[in-house]
Amino acid sequence: MANGRGHGPAGWRAAWRALGVVVAAGLAACSASSATPAGGKMVLRVGFFPNVTHSQALIGLARGDFAKALGPEVEIKPVQFNAGPSAIEALFADEIDMTYIGPNPAINGYVQSKGEALRIIAGATSGGAAFVVRPEAGIHSPADLHGRKLATPQLGNTQDVALRNYLIAQGLDTVERGGDVEVVPTENSQILNLFKLGQIDGAWVPEPWASRLIVEGGGQLFLDERDLWPDGQFVTAHIIASPRLLKEHPDVVRAWLEAHVDVTQWEKDHPQEAQALLNSEIERLTGKKLDPQVLDLAWSRLEPTWDPVSSSLVASAEAAYHAGFLEAEPDLSGIYDLTLLNQVLEAKGDPAVH
Repeated sequence: MANGRGHGPAGWRAAWRALGVVVAAGLAACSASSATPAGGKMVLRVGFFPNVTHSQALIGLARGDFAKALGPEVEIKPVQFNAGPSAIEALFADEIDMTYIGPNPAINGYVQSKGEALRIIAGATSGGAAFVVRPEAGIHSPADLHGRKLATPQLGNTQDVALRNYLIAQGLDTVERGGDVEVVPTENSQILNLFKLGQIDGAWVPEPWASRLIVEGGGQLFLDERDLWPDGQFVTAHIIASPRLLKEHPDVVRAWLEAHVDVTQWEKDHPQEAQALLNSEIERLTGKKLDPQVLDLAWSRLEPTWDPVSSSLVASAEAAYHAGFLEAEPDLSGIYDLTLLNQVLEAKGDPAVH
């Protein structure tokens, strides 16, 4: 899935369905164990990305919030990913128990496993994605996107689906579907390089990459994705967990969610401190700290939250269907399990989420 060339709608669906093999193997593996015991301790394997949209994971792990909440009997094993489909494959293969992730990979994982592989248990981030173009490309309106070469982080990831659906809504389409817009799924770091070299005209990416394209790549904002959603609210990241983990270790999951809510509130109350710590962790994990201007700009476009903004997930599923990734609009009625989160919120005196 390094690029989108040669993949028509049937090819995209086939690529997504191919995960079904991994699903079957993963579900079989999960029948043995969800969280691996080691030396008398339970090992909780948690996925995350080194992105600002996964801020609670980075901050909570760095400060020890999750370790403190889970106690000495639980060992946390963080697992880093670059994009959502890879994390879903790891969940299917029983390599992780839960993960921070974007909406479209979660939808795909739920559909491909027929509802067996995962549940969404909390929100993490609303907003934090944008479409950035090179000024030299002369793109000022949707009509200017004809014949352009655009990039997204990975075929079928949240921003990839968002861009393809946006093109359709504007009366445009990708070359695979008979249009003239070329969409090239590429890793975020490579997108920045291609952007600087003028080899792509624009990219739809999550933060901090959108802001890096602007600050480091000299790009200009074409569209803040918040402008497409009611009240500017849409899920960019949430937490998913395996049903077996929820069934066998609800106390562990609830403890994680308590820390998640606390970290989220701390970020809201202390944005400057949160940004500083987040940047330190991004540097540790990627080898490079974000330019303060990049981080400020990125932070201004997102909101840490525990609310999963469930209404936007349904719209994301419809977008995946219209973009050709799904043969039919999926039934997501069982994808959420917010029971433990709402228990945490009730205990804290906060309103429940749905």
